[in-house]
Order: sequence, then structure tokens, then C-alpha cells
Amino acid sequence: MMIKLRPWQEEATTKAINWLLKDRKDKHFLLNAAPGAGKTIAACTIARELFDRNEIDRVIVIAPRSEVVNQWSKDFNLVTQRPMSKVTGVDGNIDYLGMDVCATWSAIQGLALGFHDLCNKNRTLVICDEHHHAAVEAAWGDSADSAFTQARFVLVLTGTPIRSDGAQSVWLAYHDSGAISHPSEGTYTLTYGQAVDLGYCRPITFHRHEGRFTVELDSGESTQVSGNEKTELPKNLKKIPGLQRALDYYKLTCTPQYIKGSTNPLMTGYQATMLEAAMIKLDDLRNRMPKAGGLVIAPTIEMAKYFVELIEIMEGETPMLVHSQLPNAESRIAAFRNSSKKWLVSVAMVSEGVDIPRLRVLVYLPSARTELAFRQAVGRVVRTTSPDDDTRAYVVIPTLEAFEQYARRVEEEIPHHKGKDKAAKTKKCPICNHENPLGAAHCSACDHEFPKASPRLKPCPNCGTDNPPGAKKCCMCGHSFDGEFNLKLDEALRTGAIIRGMDIPELEVLQAEGMADHVRAAILQSGDARLIKLLKVMPEEVLGHLKTILDSKG
Repeated sequence: MMIKLRPWQEEATTKAINWLLKDRKDKHFLLNAAPGAGKTIAACTIARELFDRNEIDRVIVIAPRSEVVNQWSKDFNLVTQRPMSKVTGVDGNIDYLGMDVCATWSAIQGLALGFHDLCNKNRTLVICDEHHHAAVEAAWGDSADSAFTQARFVLVLTGTPIRSDGAQSVWLAYHDSGAISHPSEGTYTLTYGQAVDLGYCRPITFHRHEGRFTVELDSGESTQVSGNEKTELPKNLKKIPGLQRALDYYKLTCTPQYIKGSTNPLMTGYQATMLEAAMIKLDDLRNRMPKAGGLVIAPTIEMAKYFVELIEIMEGETPMLVHSQLPNAESRIAAFRNSSKKWLVSVAMVSEGVDIPRLRVLVYLPSARTELAFRQAVGRVVRTTSPDDDTRAYVVIPTLEAFEQYARRVEEEIPHHKGKDKAAKTKKCPICNHENPLGAAHCSACDHEFPKASPRLKPCPNCGTDNPPGAKKCCMCGHSFDGEFNLKLDEALRTGAIIRGMDIPELEVLQAEGMADHVRAAILQSGDARLIKLLKVMPEEVLGHLKTILDSKG
């Protein structure tokens, strides 16, 4: 089966073959194309050409993570009609896997000798995906360099060619500026702006989400924290250990907010309002693409679980949660990809290389704050699905100076004639593509029934009245929803506890505080001497962690 290539993929293939086979000045070819433009298909096509010309015997692909390995195996088979084995762990004998192999970067470190042997015995093309992982001084870079020294050809793929830490990756030379220095004849470049102009990627709208935190200090004073101004502490508080660090704006945006005296998420907190902006946009985009999905990138597993709770309350639908400690995380990603579920919440597992074409909205609150990580994450929502895809990518970011700089640089690449983000004026039928009024319950052409949007209401923290999403003030009491968030000092200082060597998440600390009196009274009433003795030595903060363990056991 022949795949219809995009013109740029055909051009890249021709240039690569000329460089590797005709010029033969260097065995490395650099493919620098924007995330979402289709680098994987282009690389597989180059491999197929080399097979057809009897220049190689096998292909080895190095990819960032196991989910991306699965995608490579599928796409490689589609383009070349050759099976590709997958290696995501350490196995001392890899020769039995077959001729073509895709492995994670982490697996290469333990299998360097095996891969070196394969390259020594066979004419091998190595495809290095997400090349920034191969920093020269890093263990992965050292392993890759030694493992593939004898490779016949090396195809280097990147969408973010400059590492944020300035480290240089193996195989390629660099300018003093940190940019890759490789001969233009041996490089094919497709920028994000070019990909948008050609219709391969969609333009992005960035929503900069402001928040002003008023932190009430123990002295009765208060201090303001925002993303646009430096926090000034009163002189008498400057010597309090850790206080300046605790009042960091980004740290506060990553701190879950709960209803006072409970473990229930605060529906008017910073994260809830961030989600609200994203949900309004996703609802609008689903008028044009009914299966459009949203991605939340959270900084920690604890925050990811908090986002899940918020989405459940706000949408009435449980989002898909993926993180490294969950079993079968890759299967969860695949299930989301093939569903119409609205939201996927992730901790650093869907930030690079993972292809979920229906993603349209990104809520960005990560642990990594580098431009490389930013561009990789943005790349998850820019893929087009068809020539008539008229939707845009929509990214919600905190008003952090670094993020705003990254966003401006991305926006500067977008062609001006692409215009600005506009709300949908009609609803497209997913069955027959007929345009219908936004309020239509059925398609006027084929009678398809449009799904009903789930109602989402914003409760007023002052009087409790439910308000429509996007309301600027309460319709009953006039309370302003203007992005002002009040915190006590202990809320700002605390992001969990370290008790007896255990790092306990903040949610579990709050759960423990809510149940401690009840548990203590119940144990004392039981008269069980062993439990009473345990109660005397066990910190109450551990109770929430214990409840989490028991709940996980069913």
C-alpha cells in the first residue's frame, strides 16, 4: 500500500537520498520539521527508498518513550510493509527480535553492546527521533554514540533542535549560539510557520491566564502575588525561612485550592478558572469537530488527580488520567485516542512524540519550564486531521514571563494572513459535513442527532448562587469573578508534609486532618491496646496516606 505523501515529505526524501547516496559527504541527514508536520512518515519513506535501492539491511529507531515506540512500529509497517519489533526494557539478547527494531532511549543505555553488534554485522540505518535527548554529556548520548558507531546511515529527527540547557547532542556540530551546524545540503527544514501556511499544522491561540493571589499573613497583614510583578514582603517577614520561595507565583498556580475545612476542590480557585476558559473553548471547537479533545499537563501526580476531580465536577465526565505510576498507561493513551472522551490529564507522558490527532486544547501547567518542553507540548494540539479542518489550536498558560516569551516566539511564526481565533458560527455534522445552526438538535440534511452539551455552572463563593460559565460577576449578589484568589499563609507554605521520612501529598494531609479526631476517638473506644499503642507513635498526617492505600486495594 502506497501512502500519499505531502509535498514536503517527497522533497525531504529526495534530498536525503541525494545526500546519503550521491554526495556521500556525511552519513548523517538532519530532518528538522515542526512537531505535528509528519516527520515519522517522512523518515519511514526514506528508509523504504534505501531498502528499495539495496543500501541497507535493517533499521533501528530510537524513540522517547514506549507509547512513541508503538506508533513507530505501526507507521513503519504501514509505509515499508516490514514488521518492526519493540524494545522498551533491558534484554541482553536483542538479535532474536527480527531485522527492524524500535527502542526507547532509556533502553539503549543497557543494550549498547547488543546494538553495536547489530550495526557491525548489518548495513543499518539508525533513525534518531527527538534528537535533543542525546546530549553528549548525558548517559543516553554516550550510549547512543557507542552503540551506533558502525551504522551505515543516521537519520536525525527533531522539531526542537536547541536544548534549553545548552547541551550539545551527539553526531552533529553546533554553532556558538547553540543552534545545530550541519551542511544545508544535508538538512531539510520545515518551520512551524511554514507548516501552518501549507496546512500541515493548525495556527495557535494562546490564552494567558492571569491570577492575583492575596496571601493573608499571620501578622494580620497581606501580600499580593501575581505573574507580572515581583512579590515584595514586609520587612519584618523577610527573614522567615522559605517564605519568599513559598510566595512564588508559579508555585501558587501549582498548589491545589480546597473549600475551607474540606478536601473538596475550590470551584472558584485558580486551576478551576483555568479549566473553565479551556472548557468554553473546547465546547466551541466541538461544534466544528465533535470528537475534539483537551489535554491537561500537570506538574505532579497530586495535581493531576486534583485536575481530575475538578473536571469531574465541572463536566460531569471522568477524564482519562495517565502518569508513570499507573499500570498500562500506554493503553490508557490509546483508549483516549480512539474515543470521544473530552479530557486527558497527564504528568509528562503526552508531552512529546505522542500522536493524538483529535487534541485541540491544551491546559499547560507543567513541572518543566523550558522552551523545548513548551514547544513539544504545544505540538500535541497542532496536528491537522484533514484538508477541510478549519479548527485552531488553543493553549491556556499561566501569566508567567517565561511562558509568555515562548508563546510570543511561536505566534511570530504564524503567517499573518491566517487571521485570529474566531468563535464557531455554525455546527458541522460529523456524518455528512452539512453546516447547521449552533442551536440545532438534529442535522437538517441527514437528521443526525447532535450530542447535548453538559451544563456547567460556576458557584458564587459569596452567596452560593450558580452562574453560567464565563460570568464576570455573580448574577445574584454581584460578587466579582475577576481572578482574585485569597490564601492563608499556611496554605501558601504547605504543599504536603514530610513525616517519618515519607513525602505525603497535600491532599492526603488534608484528608488526615479531616478524619483524625474521628479515628482517634474510635480507636480509644475500641479498647484495643495494640491500636492505642500504635496511635501514640503514628503521626495523624499518615492517616490520609493509609486511606489512599486501603482504597486502592478495594
